[in-house]
Amino acid sequence: MLLGQYEGRIEQKHRIAFPKKFRQFIGKELLITKGIDQHLLILSAHDSNTLLEGTEGKPFTDKSTREVQRYLFGNASSVSLDSQGRFLLPDYLRQYAKLEKEVMFVGVRSYIEVWDKKLWEAHQKNLSEHIVTITETLQGRNGNE
Repeated sequence: MLLGQYEGRIEQKHRIAFPKKFRQFIGKELLITKGIDQHLLILSAHDSNTLLEGTEGKPFTDKSTREVQRYLFGNASSVSLDSQGRFLLPDYLRQYAKLEKEVMFVGVRSYIEVWDKKLWEAHQKNLSEHIVTITETLQGRNGNE
């Protein structure tokens, strides 16, 4: 299972070292794409079906299904780690997530999020302030009131 936070740095030529703890779990062949919350998603190239969650089994004729799959797969890039565990970060993904020099890798069970460190810290602060309300809302959706 992927969990925890690891800091990273974008090097010259937009290379970035992938955390060793995640490498051991996810391998050397990665799929990287845009996330929903202005971050990037990384998963094993073998686990691309994870991106179908929420749309799997829905008809192609459903516009929302096409749009979500287009967003996730159409913006995806396959990358391979070099011998030092680094990969080249495509410009369009770096720009989308507003990644500067310092980044955070965040393990979220079956995938990894990559955030600009400042955006991650702001997100964490906001999340901490609202987690009780978010949890209560989620419980209401599941009928566990």
